[in-house]
Amino acid sequence: MQFIERNYKILEKRMVEQMETSLNYGRNLIETEVDAGSLNFVVKPIVKAFYKYWSDKEAKVGTIEQIRVTLDSAKELVQNGDFAEEKFDKIIEKNFPTYLANDQTYIQCKDNHKNYKRLKEVTKKCFITQVEETVLFFNVKDDVRDYNELSRATFKSKEKAYQALIRQLDYNDEGISIVEQDESILKVPLGKNIILKVLRMGFEMTKEKLIEELDIIFN
Repeated sequence: MQFIERNYKILEKRMVEQMETSLNYGRNLIETEVDAGSLNFVVKPIVKAFYKYWSDKEAKVGTIEQIRVTLDSAKELVQNGDFAEEKFDKIIEKNFPTYLANDQTYIQCKDNHKNYKRLKEVTKKCFITQVEETVLFFNVKDDVRDYNELSRATFKSKEKAYQALIRQLDYNDEGISIVEQDESILKVPLGKNIILKVLRMGFEMTKEKLIEELDIIFN
């Protein structure tokens, strides 16, 4: 099943590129927001240092691990050729703890907070959706060379690709909204409002870019 390995590599490259784009948005935004904000000269460098460390180390390593576990979960399903609900659920239950442990919004939140359970549930829905759509990509046997060709072969139309994208983005949006509703859920001691603002703005910028890219893919 060489097509699975080929599609795995294409998707992995695409997902890592998306990660880098989102992290770059965050780095640029934190510089702008901290410098323009009302934080004092003692707090500013602390917030900047935290965000730089987080984005350069924890966020990058954790997101790469999430990419791996998502791709590997879908690969196991496709290789076994068993798409029964029971098999799917078993793989999700086996691999979700790893996905959750590396989710950058989730790990920055307090596990004793009243909204923590809701955040966990949304994160699981996001993982399930990602695995479901990765399975679709992995099943493409057409002669494709890059992500754009793979995406066209998978969804056939811009509308179907858009619906799949929005489904994932909506879960990400819901997760951020849970944190925005009560910022006391965050573990970070300083600059919570700045970090939340950057998280929201970075998400909206990423969302806009991904939607715009559909016009290029399905031109």
